[in-house]
Amino acid sequence: MSATIVIADDHPLMLRGLSDFISSKGYTILGKAEDGRTAYNLIVKHDPDIAILDIRMPYLTGLEVAYECKKNNLRTKVILITFDNEEHLYDKAKEYNVYGYILKEFAIEEIETCIEHTKRGEPYFSEEIASYLNSKITYTDKSLIALLTKSELKIVKLLSSSLSSNEIAEHLNCSVRTVEKHRSNIVKKLKLQKSHNALMIWSTLNKELLETV
Repeated sequence: MSATIVIADDHPLMLRGLSDFISSKGYTILGKAEDGRTAYNLIVKHDPDIAILDIRMPYLTGLEVAYECKKNNLRTKVILITFDNEEHLYDKAKEYNVYGYILKEFAIEEIETCIEHTKRGEPYFSEEIASYLNSKITYTDKSLIALLTKSELKIVKLLSSSLSSNEIAEHLNCSVRTVEKHRSNIVKKLKLQKSHNALMIWSTLNKELLETV
Protein backbone atom coordinates (compact mmCIF):
# COMPACT_ATOMS: atom_id res chain seq x y z
CA MET A 1 0.00 0.00 0.00
CA SER A 2 1.24 3.49 -0.84
CA ALA A 3 1.59 6.33 1.63
CA THR A 4 0.36 9.93 1.65
CA ILE A 5 3.09 12.46 2.30
CA VAL A 6 3.64 16.15 3.04
CA ILE A 7 7.17 17.36 2.33
CA ALA A 8 8.90 20.58 3.39
CA ASP A 9 12.32 22.07 2.71
CA ASP A 10 13.34 25.72 2.45
CA HIS A 11 15.70 24.93 -0.44
CA PRO A 12 13.49 24.90 -3.57
CA LEU A 13 15.82 22.63 -5.58
CA MET A 14 16.02 20.09 -2.77
CA LEU A 15 12.26 20.26 -2.30
CA ARG A 16 11.58 19.70 -5.99
CA GLY A 17 14.17 16.96 -6.42
CA LEU A 18 13.10 14.96 -3.38
CA SER A 19 9.41 15.45 -4.19
CA ASP A 20 9.86 14.26 -7.80
CA PHE A 21 11.84 11.23 -6.63
CA ILE A 22 9.27 10.27 -4.00
CA SER A 23 6.41 10.68 -6.50
CA SER A 24 8.26 8.48 -9.00
CA LYS A 25 8.27 5.69 -6.40
CA GLY A 26 4.47 5.69 -6.25
CA TYR A 27 3.88 7.72 -3.10
CA THR A 28 1.22 10.44 -3.03
CA ILE A 29 2.41 13.97 -2.26
CA LEU A 30 -0.49 15.86 -0.65
CA GLY A 31 1.38 19.11 -0.13
CA LYS A 32 4.75 20.87 -0.27
CA ALA A 33 6.07 23.75 1.80
CA GLU A 34 9.17 25.92 2.15
CA ASP A 35 8.70 26.78 5.82
CA GLY A 36 7.71 24.95 8.98
CA ARG A 37 4.52 26.85 9.73
CA THR A 38 3.07 26.07 6.30
CA ALA A 39 4.22 22.46 6.65
CA TYR A 40 2.41 22.09 9.98
CA ASN A 41 -0.76 23.63 8.56
CA LEU A 42 -0.62 21.17 5.64
CA ILE A 43 -0.24 18.28 8.09
CA VAL A 44 -3.29 19.44 10.06
CA LYS A 45 -5.30 19.97 6.85
CA HIS A 46 -4.42 16.79 4.95
CA ASP A 47 -3.65 14.31 7.77
CA PRO A 48 -0.90 12.57 5.77
CA ASP A 49 0.62 9.24 6.79
CA ILE A 50 4.09 10.79 6.79
CA ALA A 51 5.68 14.26 6.88
CA ILE A 52 9.21 14.60 5.50
CA LEU A 53 10.71 17.78 6.95
CA ASP A 54 13.98 19.67 6.78
CA ILE A 55 15.18 20.48 10.28
CA ARG A 56 16.19 24.09 9.66
CA MET A 57 13.29 26.07 8.16
CA PRO A 58 11.79 29.53 8.75
CA TYR A 59 9.04 30.08 11.33
CA LEU A 60 9.10 26.51 12.68
CA THR A 61 11.98 24.05 12.45
CA GLY A 62 11.36 20.44 11.52
CA LEU A 63 11.92 19.50 15.17
CA GLU A 64 9.38 22.09 16.30
CA VAL A 65 6.84 20.72 13.84
CA ALA A 66 7.54 17.22 15.19
CA TYR A 67 6.98 18.53 18.72
CA GLU A 68 3.65 20.11 17.72
CA CYS A 69 2.55 16.85 16.10
CA LYS A 70 3.39 14.93 19.27
CA LYS A 71 1.79 17.51 21.58
CA ASN A 72 -1.46 17.53 19.59
CA ASN A 73 -1.55 13.73 19.14
CA LEU A 74 -1.49 13.89 15.35
CA ARG A 75 -1.16 10.49 13.71
CA THR A 76 1.31 11.72 11.07
CA LYS A 77 4.74 10.12 11.44
CA VAL A 78 7.67 12.53 10.99
CA ILE A 79 10.88 11.95 9.03
CA LEU A 80 13.59 14.60 9.36
CA ILE A 81 16.21 15.33 6.69
CA THR A 82 19.18 17.56 7.41
CA PHE A 83 22.84 18.36 6.89
CA ASP A 84 23.20 18.55 10.70
CA ASN A 85 24.94 15.66 12.40
CA GLU A 86 24.91 17.22 15.86
CA GLU A 87 24.23 14.66 18.57
CA HIS A 88 21.79 16.77 20.61
CA LEU A 89 19.49 16.97 17.56
CA TYR A 90 19.31 13.17 17.38
CA ASP A 91 18.35 13.12 21.04
CA LYS A 92 15.53 15.64 20.46
CA ALA A 93 14.35 13.65 17.43
CA LYS A 94 13.98 10.55 19.61
CA GLU A 95 12.25 12.56 22.33
CA TYR A 96 9.67 13.90 19.85
CA ASN A 97 8.86 10.44 18.43
CA VAL A 98 10.49 11.12 15.08
CA TYR A 99 10.43 7.92 13.02
CA GLY A 100 13.22 8.74 10.58
CA TYR A 101 16.31 10.95 10.59
CA ILE A 102 18.29 11.08 7.37
CA LEU A 103 21.38 13.09 6.52
CA LYS A 104 20.78 14.99 3.27
CA GLU A 105 23.81 13.56 1.55
CA PHE A 106 22.11 10.15 1.79
CA ALA A 107 18.53 11.35 1.24
CA ILE A 108 17.94 9.93 -2.26
CA GLU A 109 19.62 6.64 -1.35
CA GLU A 110 17.74 6.16 1.90
CA ILE A 111 14.38 7.92 1.68
CA GLU A 112 12.42 5.03 0.16
CA THR A 113 13.75 2.58 2.76
CA CYS A 114 13.00 5.11 5.48
CA ILE A 115 9.42 5.61 4.26
CA GLU A 116 8.79 1.86 4.18
CA HIS A 117 10.16 1.44 7.71
CA THR A 118 8.05 4.36 8.91
CA LYS A 119 4.89 2.92 7.33
CA ARG A 120 5.43 -0.20 9.43
CA GLY A 121 6.01 1.87 12.57
CA GLU A 122 9.72 1.04 12.62
CA PRO A 123 12.19 3.91 13.26
CA TYR A 124 14.91 4.41 10.64
CA PHE A 125 18.05 6.49 11.17
CA SER A 126 20.92 7.04 8.74
CA GLU A 127 23.74 4.63 9.53
CA GLU A 128 26.00 7.32 10.97
CA ILE A 129 23.25 8.38 13.35
CA ALA A 130 22.24 4.83 14.23
CA SER A 131 25.85 4.10 15.16
CA TYR A 132 25.82 7.02 17.57
CA LEU A 133 22.53 5.99 19.17
CA ASN A 134 23.55 2.35 19.46
CA SER A 135 26.83 3.34 21.10
CA LYS A 136 24.82 4.76 23.99
CA ILE A 137 23.98 1.58 25.83
CA THR A 138 20.22 1.38 26.36
CA TYR A 139 19.74 -1.11 29.15
CA THR A 140 16.12 -1.87 29.94
CA ASP A 141 16.74 -4.42 32.68
CA LYS A 142 15.07 -3.66 36.00
CA SER A 143 17.95 -5.38 37.76
CA LEU A 144 20.21 -2.56 36.61
CA ILE A 145 17.82 0.09 37.84
CA ALA A 146 17.79 -1.76 41.18
CA LEU A 147 21.46 -0.82 41.51
CA LEU A 148 20.50 2.85 41.88
CA THR A 149 19.83 4.55 45.19
CA LYS A 150 16.59 6.48 45.81
CA SER A 151 18.42 9.76 45.18
CA GLU A 152 19.90 8.46 41.93
CA LEU A 153 16.48 7.23 40.79
CA LYS A 154 15.01 10.68 41.44
CA ILE A 155 17.71 12.20 39.26
CA VAL A 156 17.30 9.81 36.30
CA LYS A 157 13.52 10.28 36.42
CA LEU A 158 14.00 14.05 36.24
CA LEU A 159 16.54 13.61 33.43
CA SER A 160 13.96 11.57 31.51
CA SER A 161 11.80 14.73 31.54
CA SER A 162 14.68 16.63 29.92
CA LEU A 163 15.61 18.68 32.98
CA SER A 164 19.14 20.06 33.18
CA SER A 165 21.46 19.56 36.16
CA ASN A 166 20.70 23.11 37.30
CA GLU A 167 16.94 22.49 37.14
CA ILE A 168 17.31 19.17 38.97
CA ALA A 169 19.38 20.85 41.70
CA GLU A 170 16.68 23.48 42.15
CA HIS A 171 13.94 20.83 42.18
CA LEU A 172 15.74 18.69 44.77
CA ASN A 173 16.99 21.69 46.75
CA CYS A 174 20.63 20.64 46.49
CA SER A 175 23.76 21.90 44.77
CA VAL A 176 24.56 21.37 41.09
CA ARG A 177 27.81 19.75 42.22
CA THR A 178 25.80 17.13 44.13
CA VAL A 179 23.67 16.40 41.06
CA GLU A 180 26.76 16.05 38.87
CA LYS A 181 28.36 13.69 41.40
CA HIS A 182 25.23 11.52 41.38
CA ARG A 183 25.18 11.57 37.58
CA SER A 184 28.78 10.40 37.47
CA ASN A 185 28.01 7.54 39.87
CA ILE A 186 24.95 6.50 37.84
CA VAL A 187 26.98 6.41 34.62
CA LYS A 188 29.51 4.10 36.33
CA LYS A 189 26.82 1.80 37.71
CA LEU A 190 25.04 1.47 34.36
CA LYS A 191 28.35 1.20 32.50
CA LEU A 192 27.41 3.96 30.07
CA GLN A 193 29.91 5.81 27.93
CA LYS A 194 31.30 8.93 29.56
CA SER A 195 29.88 11.46 27.11
CA HIS A 196 27.76 14.38 28.32
CA ASN A 197 24.56 13.07 26.71
CA ALA A 198 24.86 9.35 27.48
CA LEU A 199 22.81 9.37 30.68
CA MET A 200 20.22 11.77 29.26
CA ILE A 201 19.70 9.42 26.29
CA TRP A 202 19.49 6.38 28.56
CA SER A 203 16.91 8.00 30.84
CA THR A 204 14.83 9.24 27.90
CA LEU A 205 14.79 5.85 26.18
CA ASN A 206 13.87 4.14 29.47
CA LYS A 207 11.32 6.70 30.66
CA GLU A 208 8.40 4.26 30.71
CA LEU A 209 10.42 1.73 32.67
CA LEU A 210 11.54 4.36 35.18
CA GLU A 211 7.93 5.36 35.82
CA THR A 212 7.23 1.85 37.11
CA VAL A 213 9.87 1.94 39.86
